[in-house]
Amino acid sequence: MAEALFTITDLGKVYHMGEVEVHALRQVNLQLDEGQFVVLLGPSGSGKSTLLNIIGGLDVPTSGEVKYRDTVLTRADEAGLTAYRRQHVGFVFQFYNLIPSLTAVENVALVTDISERPMNPGDALRMVQLGERQDHFPAQLSGGEQQRVAIARAIAKRPSVLLCDEPTGALDISTGIVVLEALARVNSELGTTTVVITHNAAIGSMADRIIRLADGRVTAVEERTEKLSPRELVW
Repeated sequence: MAEALFTITDLGKVYHMGEVEVHALRQVNLQLDEGQFVVLLGPSGSGKSTLLNIIGGLDVPTSGEVKYRDTVLTRADEAGLTAYRRQHVGFVFQFYNLIPSLTAVENVALVTDISERPMNPGDALRMVQLGERQDHFPAQLSGGEQQRVAIARAIAKRPSVLLCDEPTGALDISTGIVVLEALARVNSELGTTTVVITHNAAIGSMADRIIRLADGRVTAVEERTEKLSPRELVW
């Protein structure tokens, strides 16, 4: 029986845009288990990114509770959320946010310098099949290679959870597959709970669990026993 990494109860988030209330999340109840590969599917505006940001400690809900293992994140102050993000969470976004003047290994080392039990930066790059490119600058790398550097940077602090917001959104299919292979390797070899937001329903076929959202609500949760490799996906 898998242990719960996150327990989410009656989660709500309301944004105020002038006099208009935007309900980004409405009474969301979920459990995310240790070591799973989870895909969040849904159209733009369904609440996927808001949910990811709250799980990651980047945003706070209007109502409800998020529990990380035995810690109630929704009771934490800003210092507590900062410590949580630094110690336990890795982020990968659609755009790579690499520092142009630093090499790949130096970009990864930025995270390891502030981590309690970091990986060797070179080892993190080898995990995503970029060991031979570690001394290259971002401008010398393709988009897929830059995204894999971003993944290496995120995993180098050995986070419990890796949160990925449209990690293949800016990439072509063949490059996206290589990036998904890196995420799958991190999940299987490090046991890192991995949550991926995507518009691409095909990516759900490589997940342990698919969570579908619409209009701020969870509309379906699918548990999968058979997973495809990224190269087996039908795009």
